[in-house]
This record gives sequence, structure tokens and C-alpha cells, in this order.
Amino acid sequence: MTGILVAAGLSLLVSLLIMPLVIRVLFRFKFGQEVRDDGPEGHKTKQGTPTMGGIVIIVGAIIGYFASHLVLMTRPTVSGLLVMFLFVGMGAVGFLDDFIKIYKRRSLGLRSGAKMLGQTVVGVGFAVGVTQFPNGYGYTPASPQLSFLRDFGPPLLLVVFVAWALFLIVGFSNAVNLTDGLDGLATGAMILSLVAYVIIGNWQLRQSCVAYLAPSCYPVRDPLDLAVVAAACLGGCIGFLWYNAPPAKIFMGDTGSLALGGLIVGLAITTRTQLLLLVIGGLFVLVTMSVMVQISSFRLTGKRIFRMAPLQHHFELKGWAETTIVIRFWIIQGLLVGVGIGLFYLEWMPR
Repeated sequence: MTGILVAAGLSLLVSLLIMPLVIRVLFRFKFGQEVRDDGPEGHKTKQGTPTMGGIVIIVGAIIGYFASHLVLMTRPTVSGLLVMFLFVGMGAVGFLDDFIKIYKRRSLGLRSGAKMLGQTVVGVGFAVGVTQFPNGYGYTPASPQLSFLRDFGPPLLLVVFVAWALFLIVGFSNAVNLTDGLDGLATGAMILSLVAYVIIGNWQLRQSCVAYLAPSCYPVRDPLDLAVVAAACLGGCIGFLWYNAPPAKIFMGDTGSLALGGLIVGLAITTRTQLLLLVIGGLFVLVTMSVMVQISSFRLTGKRIFRMAPLQHHFELKGWAETTIVIRFWIIQGLLVGVGIGLFYLEWMPR
């Protein structure tokens, strides 16, 4: 528990302290957001707002994670390092995307093929890595199985598991990117998801098969360190939200959204709660589904279901205030996270 608090606290402090400097530097070099021409009219006032703020979340999380191990004189675990690799690697892909947008002064960055290639290289490296490195009890960071509250079903072939993990990584990184359309929306939703993984990692530690050999124990390799990773990123997100809250002084950009999307998938795979992520990250799923429904409807019928996709922009065009949408979407995400945690604890409830 001490490591969780140290990681979250240091990450929060770092992000709060360096954010003003980052905002000034980005303003000076004119690293501002390029707004889509076909976006909501009110978004044109956001043109030029500094972007790539996700760098601060990443830096804060890295410092918080490694400093917590330094303070407690413990070694980072393979599971924690692999999730951090996925987090930072996806952030690097997002950084390239953001930099190209700024350099070429357009709302589109990396070409879709190049972006997918970057996500694939990082995702495959993570997916292969989590099936390696068994500890003294034979537990690897993840198992090649599907999971909901824990693993189920037969082991998948390695190539099938890698493809499944890559699908989740690409899907959720793009889902967070789609949700990052209003000030504070994606950041607040991500904070709630990360709280869930701090709780899950801590509970799995207390019911670990290493210390509590029973039919209901969790064969998770490094549950405490996964909670520390989640806490470090949680602290960075809270510090970032201080400046990203409406009206935002800085945006996370693809640097932050791709990194955070990859992060929660990494936590889901290593805590063996892959399908539970569809609930814990439910808002990101709903936003992505709104885009899929919109595109499918238009292609099949020539008509649009929503006034504009993603979903948050539909409500903007209906006249809802931006802060109203953000807070109500946070409420939805909070309810979904509550349901997710409830499902996780369901098997421990008295029968």
C-alpha cells in the first residue's frame, strides 16, 4: 500500500509542478491544437491551445513508478515494466502523430498505415512479452487465455493471443482518442478506470495464490506492482486534469490518449480481466460504438443516427453546454466502473 501512495503522490506532484512550464514552452514554440474544419463551431475558439500534454502524464507516471521502488528499495517487476513499456511506447506513437499535425499545420498527423504500424510493433512486443518470464511459481505476466474476472477456457495459440491483445490495444487506444474531444472528458473517465485497477491489483495481492493457496486465489504474477503502475498513472492524470478542466489550458493530444488507451489494456491483460475492461472502460466503448453506428448507418442507408459522431459532439449540437456533457459522461463512467468493481467482487460475496 505504501508503494501505491508514494507512486500516486509523486506522480501528482511532478505533473502539477512541471505543467505550467510545459504550457509556456508549447505556447512559445506554437505547438497548438489544429481544429477540424468539420467540427462543432464552438471548437474553433480552441485553435492554438497547447497540445501534447500527455507528455506530462507519461513523465509523471515514470517518475512516480520508479521513485516508489527507489524509496521502498524494491525492484520493478516484469509485469510492471511491460505495462510501462506499452504505456510509453503507445505514447511515442502518439507523439509522432501530434508532432506531424503541428509541423504541417493540419488536423491529421501520421498516415493511418504508419500509425497502425507503430501501434502493431509496440503491441506485439507487449503481447509476446507477457507470455514469457515465469517467476518461481511458474506464473507469467499473463496467460494465453481469455479472461473476465479471471482466466477461462483453453489456452490460445500464441499467434491468436497476440492478435487478440493487439485488437484490444489498438481498439482502446483509438477509443480514448475518440473520447478526448471535450475539455477534461477523457482524463476524468480514465481516472475512474485507473482507480478500479488500483483496487483490483490490491485485492488480487491479498488473495494471491502465492500467499493464499485456495481454489479462488488469483495466479497473477505481480498484482501489487500493477496497482503501483495504475496509481502512478492515476496521479499523473489528476495533475493533468487540473489544467485540462474546462476551459482547458492544454490538451493531452494523441500522445496522452494512445498511451492511456494502451495502459488500461495492459492492466486488463496482466490482471487477467480482459473482458471486464469493456465495463470498466465502458464510456470509451460507448463513444467508439457511436462512431461505428454512425458510419454503418450512413453507408447502408445514407442517413445519420447522430447529428455528429463521436457521441459527445451529438449532444453539443443539441445545445448541451460542454461542462454539462463532461460531467454527465463522467457520471456514466463512474456508474460503469462501479458495476465493473461490483462484478469483480461478486464471486466473493456470501451466497
